[in-house]
Amino acid sequence: MAQSEFPGWHGTTIIGVKKDGEVVIAGDGQVSLGQTVIKGTARKVRRLSPGGFDVVAGFAGSTADAFTLLERLESKLEVTPGQLARASVELAKDWRTDKYLQKLEAMLIVSDGNDLLVITGAGDVLEPEHHVTAIGSGGNYALAAARGMMDSDKSAEQIARDAMAIAADICVYTNGNLTVETIKS
Repeated sequence: MAQSEFPGWHGTTIIGVKKDGEVVIAGDGQVSLGQTVIKGTARKVRRLSPGGFDVVAGFAGSTADAFTLLERLESKLEVTPGQLARASVELAKDWRTDKYLQKLEAMLIVSDGNDLLVITGAGDVLEPEHHVTAIGSGGNYALAAARGMMDSDKSAEQIARDAMAIAADICVYTNGNLTVETIKS
């Protein structure tokens, strides 16, 4: 099944906003199977602490696949403590070349408070322009909304919350039940 066809891409919205010395990653709680809402309170944003080094990660796509990737990222961070970009590149390299990992269908937004990165199964580690990024079915709606608010007086958290509310109003696969994690630089 092609990546654009699997159901996980139609089940969530995750946003990352970096502003004024902090990064906020927020995600909705809706899990959909086809046109049916299976759960409305899922936690798709998590705090990882390998070796006492804090990282916040949000995922879109298959939950089991995302957890596999998060475990791999934690392992990479244990080998390269304090080096999120390096650990992310190593994860993306493995994801692209390992026959088992290639089948995983998810995307990640990760941050250590300094770097804000998107990691994809295509081997990409992307640092977004304008200090905001979003993934998932409502990602483009949340991204556009957040970009429009970046020059306002709103905090990173308020931008993330407001952008997610807009995405939830537009995308039927996104709800307003948010998990929000903040990490400072």
